This record gives sequence, C-alpha cells and structure tokens, in this order.
Amino acid sequence: MRDLGFRTLDLRSGGRAEDQATWRSLCSRAAGLEGEADTAARAIIAEVRARGDAAVCEFTSRFEKRTLVPEQFEISREARAEACARVSPDLRAALTTAAHGIRVFHETQVRGDSGLEIEDVSLYSRVAPLRRVAVYAPGGTAAYPSSVLMAGIPAKVAGVPEVILVTPRAPDVVLLAAEIAGVDRVLQIGGAQAIAALALGTATVPRVDKIVGPGNAYVTAAKRQVFGLCAIDGIAGPSEIVVVADAAADPELVAADLIAQAEHDVLACAILITDSEALVPLVSAALARQLGDLPRAEIASQALREHGAAVLVEDVAAMVAAVNAYAPEHVELLLADAEAVAREVTTAGAIFVGPFTPEAAGDYTAGPSHVLPTAGAARFASPLGVWDFVKHTSVLRLGRAALTAQGPAIARLARAEGLEGHARAAELRLRETT
Repeated sequence: MRDLGFRTLDLRSGGRAEDQATWRSLCSRAAGLEGEADTAARAIIAEVRARGDAAVCEFTSRFEKRTLVPEQFEISREARAEACARVSPDLRAALTTAAHGIRVFHETQVRGDSGLEIEDVSLYSRVAPLRRVAVYAPGGTAAYPSSVLMAGIPAKVAGVPEVILVTPRAPDVVLLAAEIAGVDRVLQIGGAQAIAALALGTATVPRVDKIVGPGNAYVTAAKRQVFGLCAIDGIAGPSEIVVVADAAADPELVAADLIAQAEHDVLACAILITDSEALVPLVSAALARQLGDLPRAEIASQALREHGAAVLVEDVAAMVAAVNAYAPEHVELLLADAEAVAREVTTAGAIFVGPFTPEAAGDYTAGPSHVLPTAGAARFASPLGVWDFVKHTSVLRLGRAALTAQGPAIARLARAEGLEGHARAAELRLRETT
C-alpha cells in the first residue's frame, strides 16, 4: 500500500498554529497572474498582432512540433463528418445523453427583455446574443469532449450565430461533441497564439466577441491579457474539490470523489473537511487502495500529496465556515443533513448534495455547466451559463412631461460635477418645449 503523504490540518481549538497558517494560505490561493507564462503570453500576443497567421504557424511549429499553414487551420465539414462516423455508437449515445441534460437545463436560463413603462417613460434592457464566440478545448494529457458540450450548448441556447471550437489537437470524440453541440467551425490551433488570433483577428482567424473554456497556464495568461479586446469567461486555475463528510460517511466514497478530482492533473486540489478524526485514516487507507489500479495514479498521487489535505474541524458550523473560506470550485456534501448544509454554503461553484450526487455527474450528464470558477473566484464569480453569451443594451425613451419633471435635477447634478454641457443639453430641450 503506497504512502500518499496526505496531510492533516487540525483547525480545532488547541490545534497547531502552523496548521491554521497553512489553511489560510490555501484559502488565499489565486490563479497565477504573473511569472513565466505571463511574460511569454505577452510576447506571443505582440507577435500575432504584428504578423498574424505567420506568427500562429511559427508558434505552432515551435511549441507543438506541428507544421501548419493558414489553409489548414480550419477542419473541413467533410473531415469532421468522417471523424464523427468513426466514434463508437455507445460513446455517441453517452454524448447525446449528456447533451440532452445540458440543453434542457440551460434552456431554463433564457431570459427576454425586461424593464418598465410609466406614463411617458419607457426604460428597458434589451437582451441579444453575442455574434461570435470561441470555445477553447485543451489538447494536453486528456481530451475533454464534455467541455465542448458544456460551453458550446449554452452558447447555442443563447442564440449565438457563430460558435467556433479552437483546439490544438482534435480527437474524433471531440469533433463529435462539437457536432452534437452545434458548433459551426473548428480551428486546429491552440496555445496563447490561438487566443491572440481570436482576440485580434487575422487573415484566417475571425475576431470573436468572447473566448471561453479552460487551458494551460499560457492560455490562461493570454486570456487575461486580451480581455478588453474581447470578453473572457474568467481566469481558470487548477481543478479543485472539497468533500465535506461526517462520521457516518462512507470512506470509500470520500476517497473516490477526492481521486476523481486529483486525477485531472498534478496541480489539482482535493480536500476533505470533517469533524470526525476517526474518518481520516479510513479515507487515507481507501485512497491508497483505490489508487492501486488507477491508470492516472501517479498524477492523482502527486496532486493529493502536494495539494490535498484532510482538515479537521469541530462541528458542522465549522465545516460550513471552512468551505465558505476556501470558496471551492466543487463542494460535495456527504452529511446526515446535506440539504440543510447546502443552503449555508454561499461560496462554491457547484454544490453536490448527498451520496448519490458524485461530482462526476456534474462533469458529464447532470446538466449545469462544469465550467466553474476556480482558485477562490467562487467568492464573486458564477458557473458558465446562457448569461455568458448575451449582452444587455439599455433603451431609454422620455416624453416631454418626463423630461420636464427630470430636467431641473439633471441640470443641477451636471453643474455639481462641472459638466455645463450636460446641463445645457437638458435645458435646451426644456426651453424648446415651453
């Protein structure tokens, strides 16, 4: 049985001061915004701005060892159809099942115009879809067709006319997911150079209104730097889960859910919060057993060792406080009164309630998008949804009586701010209406 080095932090009264300090450090984590990736992304963006497609081709050759010319950026409809036909019927059925749940859920998020009309005043917010968005899908150690569904379907439900999938390497299953999601075009470019091309536009790559989807540190750094040229969904950090469990929880389930997150990559964070000291060694033993035949055991083991922890607290109230302080991407509640506790959790990307709601269901078939805030951003950010693919425009109409009523206040406030032109623009209309 392997020794994981899965650390325990005792936050109970009388616990070690260093454990409290370690926990505060974990809670204050943030997605890296500086360093090598940030510097490299800035240089790549500058090159794409200056040289367009040629820079994209050069960086693709340098970083991915792929020779690509602009005419090969887009995967043709025919090639996509051939790839889709190669996917097994069982896998196609699973993707279709997942897509149905995602689509049905996100259709509940569609909202129309809102506002009010009072006498001769009409004020409302007009809702319209973005014109063109890009969904980025990583091409690293694992393929994520589910992420294509989780981002592409909400965009199409929102009514986006053109959704572009951008991925450096597109396995057949990812192309099938794109087809099922309703993606319009697929570009086989990636990295910071792809983000720059999408934000700036090149002769071959169309400029988009928004870029969504996770990527590596260089992709994340590039997304942050192009914000303002286009919108982004957020700054993605490593995947993370907090499992909250009491003494009655099944240690095998706790371990399985921690591993399910830890196997993503070596930077993934998997944390157990419990008021049961006896549960911790049982979970550690279950982790060791389950890792024994896991294909990605080395990745999961490193993640658990370096970024995982069992956190001991005194009671349920302390569990809730710890979750809200950490603000996890995912929180799973394996508790006697999970539904009541769920109402108290206010800072989490997604909450999974009870023993029959594994985080894996949220990753694939349940419905809500699994593109979630990470690195503590759940304090202020939301899951990806239909709202990410629309914009609101304020439409105002005042009649003569309304402007007459508001005019004096407009003029006084404008002059208080030193903006005489604003005041005169209102007063001129008032003089003309008398």
